[in-house]
Amino acid sequence: MRYYINKVGFLLISIWAAMTINFVLPRMMPGNPAEIIFGKFQGRLQPSALHAMMIEFGFSNAPWYVQYFQYLGNVITGHFGISYSYFPVHVKTIIEQSLPWTIGAVGIATLLAAVIGTFGGIFIAWIRGSFLEKAIPIVGMFFQATPANWTAFMLLFFFGFDLSIFPMYHGFGSDVNPGFNWPFISSVIDHGVLPVATVFLTGVSGWIVGMRANMINTLGEDYVIFAEAKGVSKARLMFSYTARNALLPQVTSLAIAIGMIVNGSILMETEFSYPGIGFQLNNAVSGEDYPMVQGMFLIIALCVLFANFIVDLLYSRLDPRVRTGGAN
Repeated sequence: MRYYINKVGFLLISIWAAMTINFVLPRMMPGNPAEIIFGKFQGRLQPSALHAMMIEFGFSNAPWYVQYFQYLGNVITGHFGISYSYFPVHVKTIIEQSLPWTIGAVGIATLLAAVIGTFGGIFIAWIRGSFLEKAIPIVGMFFQATPANWTAFMLLFFFGFDLSIFPMYHGFGSDVNPGFNWPFISSVIDHGVLPVATVFLTGVSGWIVGMRANMINTLGEDYVIFAEAKGVSKARLMFSYTARNALLPQVTSLAIAIGMIVNGSILMETEFSYPGIGFQLNNAVSGEDYPMVQGMFLIIALCVLFANFIVDLLYSRLDPRVRTGGAN
């Protein structure tokens, strides 16, 4: 019980730290957001109108500690402010609209890379010394070492521009109406193939190499050698004895990757003009949309923290020694 209480306490402290850092960092940046945003209105609007706009955007001359507690209260209630770029739309609304696109594309690509890469690592560890064991990691490392924007550009050029098999940009076609209908769903799938392929190709190699290394290390354990000496079949040795224990580090990697899904792939989404969190974050940084940047960074940080928290709980179930600090 103490283990779980400590983990919950650490999660709460981490959330508070993330919120505090998210409050402090924008205020440490050079310049004044209010001057940047409202400078172009000077001389064009009455002072009373400018003052009303500043109140609407949440600018305040109150002391920093007053602003801090106001900020904490707003975050707890889900109010991240109003976007400068999409005025008068709230940041929360834009995040809610962007999240499904990122979770759908990056999430599917991450899960595919994890599952296929894990089984691929088991397979090439099973056929050690063969040509495939040497060729598969090399091909995978080529795509992992290749910049994601270059991979996206190549997919766009060959399958979008040259062969015209898949659409080149956006999340769905302009000729369909968003909703739960097949024309829209099929358009979303069609537009998502290249973004998903980009994330998959740049990530699957890490899962293959990682699982292969875990398998090889586990194959050297005494209990595996003993099982092999007893005449356990190779299939049972690989899956029941080796793969089952080699999966533990992969679980950690998967949970962290799931936490990073919300971060999206900024380069991929920008390259394909895909309407996810990464695309919106890039636009917010370019347009100096401080509330948008602040809100998205906080959501990303919270997702990573919760993913790590779930990993700790899951690990404690998979390996009880974690709860006892490794004691026998």
